[in-house]
Amino acid sequence: MTLYKKTFENFEQNFIGSSTMAVIGQSCLGAAAAMFILSNGTSILQMTQLAIIVLICMLVNTSILSQMNHKLVFNLIITSVLCSALFIFLNNIAL
Repeated sequence: MTLYKKTFENFEQNFIGSSTMAVIGQSCLGAAAAMFILSNGTSILQMTQLAIIVLICMLVNTSILSQMNHKLVFNLIITSVLCSALFIFLNNIAL
């Protein structure tokens, strides 16, 4: 059994609790990404990155609150975490 399948099964079994923790975790990670983005200034590149991270985090929160399909919510959470980590890495180390 792959890590993705096992993690998704655990997420699906306890959807309400996992969703609550996901909202808190990905919102905090998104806020950290926004902080690192804005620490490099307010140029068009930074504002574009900020808009992307805000939209992704809002999409995850909206999907959880509207009780969309569990697999879609799970995939959006993974996407949000990966994008936030990518923007933190880019703005902290690369730029």
